[in-house]
Formats: sequence, C-alpha cells, structure tokens
Amino acid sequence: MIQKLNLEHILFLDIETVPEKEGFDELDDELKSLWEHKTKFQRKDEFTAEEFYDRAGIWAEFGKIICISVGYFKMEGDTRSFRVTTFHGTEIKLLKEFKNLIITHFSAARHLLCAHNGKEFDFPYIARRMIINGIDLPYKLDLFGKKPWEVAHLDTMDLWKFGDYKNYTSLKLMTKVLGIPSPKDDIDGSQVRDVFYEENGTDRIIDYCEKDTIAVAQVLLRLRNEPLLSADEIKRV
Repeated sequence: MIQKLNLEHILFLDIETVPEKEGFDELDDELKSLWEHKTKFQRKDEFTAEEFYDRAGIWAEFGKIICISVGYFKMEGDTRSFRVTTFHGTEIKLLKEFKNLIITHFSAARHLLCAHNGKEFDFPYIARRMIINGIDLPYKLDLFGKKPWEVAHLDTMDLWKFGDYKNYTSLKLMTKVLGIPSPKDDIDGSQVRDVFYEENGTDRIIDYCEKDTIAVAQVLLRLRNEPLLSADEIKRV
C-alpha cells in the first residue's frame, strides 16, 4: 500500500519547540502552579518545578514553535528532487505561513502530511499552538468528526511499529538501522532550548530541523524500498 502513494502528494515536516518563556520566573503565579501540577508525575521527587522548566517546550500549553521545516518531492520525467524550506520568525507569523502553504498547495484529498512521531507530537502541537494564537485550523489539521481513515496524516514511526503500539523508535535510531546518513551531526533536541535562548542560534536550529525533515523523507523511501536521496537531489529553497 505504501508503494502506491504518490510522493509528490506528501508534505514532509518537522518542528522545533522551546519553552514559551525563557525562565520559570517569567511565568505568573497561576501558570507556575499549573506547571507544577502538570509535571508532577514526570518530575517525581527528582526535580523542582523550576528545575524542570527547561523541558517546557515539550508541552504546547507551556511551549512555542520556533520553526517548521517542510519538504516535498518534485518529479520531472525521470529526474526527482526534494525541496526543503523553513518557516521561522514569530510564532504567529510562521504558523500563518505554514497554514497558507497547506491551503494553497496541500489541501486536496490526495495530499498527506508526514512526520516522525507526528501523530503524537508535531500535528497536535501545531494545532494547539494555532488555537492558542487565534488561528483557524486548516482542514488537514482539524480532526473533529473525522474517521481514522479520513485523517490525512502519515507517521514514519507509526509505520515502523507494524501494529506494535508499545514500541517507540527515535528518528536517529531508525536512520542508523536503515543505513541513512544521520541528521544529528550538530545539535539534538535536548539542546534546542539553550541554543535558542542562550546562543541566539536560530540558523543552527533551522539547519537541524531541515535535516530531520530530509531524514523523514529518506525513511519513507527506505520503507518503500526505493533509493535514498543523493545530496544533489536535495534543494534548499
């Protein structure tokens, strides 16, 4: 079935997130209390709420998106290319630009959104942050009333599970076992917050996000038993 998908109909994506505020002390008292309650199970007795705040980017209620990288295949005869670009800047700006891309180029029934662990993270996170920012959801992200087969989302981690819902496999591990060049050659997800707030390293984060988007496309190619993208086929636009 996966071999029947038209690669040109798929929008591959990855997001990077950080805590919405740089430090715990910037939250008002009510949000501090809500954060403490929200993370009580994860923290146990090992961390205070303040010490745990550097992980706030994981939760859409306390984090924000700092970039969304997208990629898509372009087929011209026997020649293929993979175009990659990134939306960044203020969160409301990048969310509106991402929504506009979906509406103008990936809104038909045949179009799919694809991410690694996208069903658990990227897709709901984007939807929640759009609602928080007062942006109407595009049809591809609005799941209300849809049956499972009407949800136009592909998840490479979900595909790799083959029905094993206990299994979590990171993108880094999948690229390793599938023989795909690793995208993790500079920073990893645990460092994004520090690079963003302490180093103002937005360009490094964008590069990291784009490499992950390319890696997701490479994983799907391997799942289809097709040749990987070469460096010459990848175009940053």
